[in-house]
Amino acid sequence: MQEQRIILNINGEEKTWMGDPTTPLADVIREHFQLTVTKVGCRTGECGACTIILDGAPMNSCILPVAMAENSVIQTIEGLADDRRFQLLVTAMAEEGGAQCGFCTPGIMMTLWASSQASHVGQHPDYHAILKNNLCRCTGYQSILAAAKRVLGPEVNVVEQ
Repeated sequence: MQEQRIILNINGEEKTWMGDPTTPLADVIREHFQLTVTKVGCRTGECGACTIILDGAPMNSCILPVAMAENSVIQTIEGLADDRRFQLLVTAMAEEGGAQCGFCTPGIMMTLWASSQASHVGQHPDYHAILKNNLCRCTGYQSILAAAKRVLGPEVNVVEQ
């Protein structure tokens, strides 16, 4: 494959990458730009560990060719480090036990964050539906849901147990 110059907007900064345009965005983010909090688990888009926010929506970066991200706004978890509300979510995840081994945690947090940014005032999300593409083998999700509700607001269509 012919190398291509690709300009990316990552965490508010314009960055240039030169390489195979079919390279997964996750690899470019992690290996070239050293933004390694984004994890790569399955490489098939099924586990959600590689979730980033692309133009406001959660996206599996392990299956997205880097060329398809050109002219888009890319946000990684590192780009949210200074956001006070996001830090509240980080704290809640830790306090609720929502991060055990931690491998899936960045992807889950990016998915939750993207959904919270897309929600309208007074609208409450269905966290079960939102997290359907994020796998966590350690927590059983209850601690993750508790952290999300604590910071991002109550959930709809869910019977509390």
